[in-house]
Amino acid sequence: ALITAVRDWCAGHRLSSLHLLYGDAADLAACDAAGLMRRGQVQFHWTNRDPASGRPFVDFDALLAALTQDKRKKIRQERRKVAEAGVRFRWAAGADISPADWALFYRCYRRTYLEHGNAPYLTPDFFARMARELADAWVLFVAERDGHPIATSLIAVGAHQSGAMEGVDGLHFEACYHQPLDWCIRHGVARFEGGAQGEHKMARALLPVATHSAHWLAHPGFADAVARFLARESAGVDGYLEQLDGRS
Repeated sequence: ALITAVRDWCAGHRLSSLHLLYGDAADLAACDAAGLMRRGQVQFHWTNRDPASGRPFVDFDALLAALTQDKRKKIRQERRKVAEAGVRFRWAAGADISPADWALFYRCYRRTYLEHGNAPYLTPDFFARMARELADAWVLFVAERDGHPIATSLIAVGAHQSGAMEGVDGLHFEACYHQPLDWCIRHGVARFEGGAQGEHKMARALLPVATHSAHWLAHPGFADAVARFLARESAGVDGYLEQLDGRS
């Protein structure tokens, strides 16, 4: 009833489209019944569960022990390179993230986006509002060398941003995966979502997961074209997932 009412409201107000992202099974079933189009995609998630015991990992070494030898060796090499470069990390969560920390993160974030030819779409005001209104949702990882910060990684539920002021071999993986997973294990977090894209995440213990969204488009011709595309894309996504699962 709710999704039907929202769809009708959008149509009545001449809105172009309606989108539901990352719905649960009940949400998506209701969208199917209401005639919305389903789209499947792939993300990479880590689950805090030791396959040997079925319980959460006790520490990062236990996570490494659960991996294949080549992946375990690769992660240890990456971490050793960062440590040998004199880089150390500190963690800050919630209210412990200072205004100076937020300013540092924005500088790293902005520089990294610009270096990749992209506009940094999140503004300083966005981070100021998050620090003020949703402070407890954030965890910041700061890489420092000789007492000077050189890179940051910021995580929240379903969100992840990073940036650096200078390059160190292996630093990206340490800041974006190894440190956050270590923090998750120590704090009993059940799942870390690394987002879409990047099969290299599988080498850092993140596995492929199917995610689904539902869409309604007002223009009949556009909706028909998208529906035909989704029918073709769905077969490709299923094959991609099967291929990734074979390498997990």
